[in-house]
Amino acid sequence: MADKAQIQEAIKVQGEVVRKLKSEKASKEQIDEEVSKLLQLKAQIGGDDGKHQFVLKTAKGTRDYNPKQMAIREKVFNTILGCFKRHGAETIDTPVFELKETLTGKYGEDSKLIYDLKDQGGELLSLRYDLTVPFARYLAMNKITNIKRYHIAKVYRRDNPAMTRGRYREFYQCDFDIAGQYDAMIPDAECLKIVYEILSELDIGDFRIKVNDRRILDGMFAVCGVPDDKFRTICSTVDKLDKMSWEEVRKEMVSEKGLSEEAADQIGEYVSLQGGMELAERLLQDQKMSQSKQACAGLTDIKLLFSYLQLFQVTDKVVFDLSLARGLDYYTGIIYEGVLTQTGIAAEAQNASGAEESVSVGSVAGGGRYDGLVGMFDPKGRKVPCVGVSIGIERIFSIMEQKAEASAQRVRTTEVQVMVVSAQKNLLEERLKLLTELWSAGIKAEVIYKKNPKLLSQLQYCEDSGIPLVAILGEQELKDGVVKLRAVATREEADISRADLIAEIKRRTSEA
Repeated sequence: MADKAQIQEAIKVQGEVVRKLKSEKASKEQIDEEVSKLLQLKAQIGGDDGKHQFVLKTAKGTRDYNPKQMAIREKVFNTILGCFKRHGAETIDTPVFELKETLTGKYGEDSKLIYDLKDQGGELLSLRYDLTVPFARYLAMNKITNIKRYHIAKVYRRDNPAMTRGRYREFYQCDFDIAGQYDAMIPDAECLKIVYEILSELDIGDFRIKVNDRRILDGMFAVCGVPDDKFRTICSTVDKLDKMSWEEVRKEMVSEKGLSEEAADQIGEYVSLQGGMELAERLLQDQKMSQSKQACAGLTDIKLLFSYLQLFQVTDKVVFDLSLARGLDYYTGIIYEGVLTQTGIAAEAQNASGAEESVSVGSVAGGGRYDGLVGMFDPKGRKVPCVGVSIGIERIFSIMEQKAEASAQRVRTTEVQVMVVSAQKNLLEERLKLLTELWSAGIKAEVIYKKNPKLLSQLQYCEDSGIPLVAILGEQELKDGVVKLRAVATREEADISRADLIAEIKRRTSEA
């Protein structure tokens, strides 16, 4: 261990780093990270008694949520839940850890991000990486062949966290999936409609929903001369086009993955294309693409999908984009991703002449068709066709949080409708009696936990926490059988008879 003088010097330097960041008004995440380093250095020195000090921090890639953040979060969850229920989904729950072999071989190159639990001589277990594989395991195990379900729960990934962008190691996923043998593209179109409804309702900025098909990608790789055994690994590289330039992606394909330059350049021509139904028609006539049966099947489905999307009135936001790859191994057909854009340029404006493109600020929803996943778990290999969508709640939440901070709008962290206060001393019992009446009537109410609180401090508490009504009890009110009801915002007061109080509070709160 470094000697005390060295550590003290390091503490001094790190302290400067923290002060500098604070003076430059750096992001909270950046400051927290450097403060955490400072605390760890201080812990090395130990306390006054020479013992090793314990560092109070959350684990890397995780965070706490304060009441204000939870209030915003709950609002987002309610919007998503409302949409899932509107579309007729039921819900299930599965364990947070699965047998390691359940998760192995389902995520392609992302498998290295799975958290394995320590082997303690029992079953080998891993924390779930998403909600889709556990869902497929659940269907196979219970021999379920059709269900429309949603599942909102935490998942775990050993990713390099980028907390400012809403990327964590522990995060919520909100999934909606339709399992069952149905006619082509009808459930798939509904999944896209759900993404459209949720992103529109949350009002977090302009968005695009990119659509492609795994069969089109595989067909494209085949006609461009990619060897069969390189399909998945090249697919993972194409999937990075939203984070890297084409030059970088091409370099990775050729230098790291050993693809020929000619094949990479041909892929480059296709992945720059985006449009709508007309692009699918054009590619069906394309000399190279039309040679692939697989690609033609995918393109025919894309055309069908767009005809349903027109009926669902969502085509203004959907774009057929050949660069969309989604790296997960289990997709077999249609794939899609919802991205927020900073310059809302409609897909029509992005023509071949290289018109301005939307700047993507990250994916906030994604999904696709995975017809083979359930069969992987079924002893007889029986397939259950599935299509689903996952809403990236953390990214959405980061944006909502930033919006709330920027608007300086007060976020209420409780739902209390009325505060029961007393104007004089020795009225605790009367306050508690009235409080009980309100609770029994289903009204959200509270009191200050003091025998004789000052009236002013009780009213101030209501102002600070956004409680809209105050029920004031005084000796005169008790004699007259009334309660003084005060509206906190306008400070208007009215005497309401005890018998009418509950109805009056309900009337006022429902109007608000």
